[in-house]
Amino acid sequence: MQPHEVFLQQLITGLSNGMIIALIALGYTMVYGIIELINFAHGDVFMLGAFLALTLLGVLGMEAWSPTWRIGGVAIMLVGSALFCGGLNWTLDRVAYRSLRRASKLSLLVSAIGCSFICTNLGLFWGGVPMEVFAGGVAAAAPKDFPQLIPQTNLLGASAIRITPADIAVVVVTVPLMIGLVFLVNRTRMGRAMRAVAQDATAAALMGIPVDRVIGITFFIGGALGGFASVVYALYNNTIGFQMGYRAGMDAFTAAVVGGIGSLPGAVLGGLTIGLVRAMSDQYLETQWTNTIVFGMLVMILIFRPSGLLGTTRREKV
Repeated sequence: MQPHEVFLQQLITGLSNGMIIALIALGYTMVYGIIELINFAHGDVFMLGAFLALTLLGVLGMEAWSPTWRIGGVAIMLVGSALFCGGLNWTLDRVAYRSLRRASKLSLLVSAIGCSFICTNLGLFWGGVPMEVFAGGVAAAAPKDFPQLIPQTNLLGASAIRITPADIAVVVVTVPLMIGLVFLVNRTRMGRAMRAVAQDATAAALMGIPVDRVIGITFFIGGALGGFASVVYALYNNTIGFQMGYRAGMDAFTAAVVGGIGSLPGAVLGGLTIGLVRAMSDQYLETQWTNTIVFGMLVMILIFRPSGLLGTTRREKV
């Protein structure tokens, strides 16, 4: 491949992975924006969504379906994982976080870390389910192959640059979700309630806004975004594992901070930035340096622009 073709190929790969990271980062930034909690369990909720998608694939025998029916199968996995992850995230808020909202931020943080460990272990047990798609459950901790439901053929024919249906699927799923989320937050009654609670929960309650309900819906939407992202990730990368939530969660959290945590456009910008930096670093530098570059960039952002690229400085509430 010519140098410019290599660059364009890495650009495509970086943008595809960046959009997946951005979708996960939106869940982080929504929750933080409304109750200032870093939900460390979010990445593991994303992981469990991928495990549910693989379970649905195995139960319904989607590998044997025709290409046309596989599109419907992908839709079933998207909706199923979104509802599952949204419900799980709502449950975590209802059981673990709601009673601690008036406690110290450290208590909430420790609770979130505990929920993360619980979800990780649920993924480990799930990997031992005796199903063919889980390799019979004989190696619960081993990565699982996710069948290629979407063809990997090059849409550009004999060109050295590859754009596959999987790349198109990433765009088709993630972009409308991002646009829909922005519309929800900025143009709907629920969005106005979310912004009111984020600005001042006490004042919002005095105005008749059901604060706990709004926060619960925010958790559900953030989890649903993680569910959509889990299916897209699995279809694009074709490998999942019970520890994938840590890596994806760290990338998404970094993206949210780089873009400006609490800012929806910032989460998208941060996700695309992380995806591009990882792709270019893997290509032009040794892969072992990629994490150093990504988190070095995070440190520089925190030093010179603590609020992030698109974030705004918020006064601490006391």
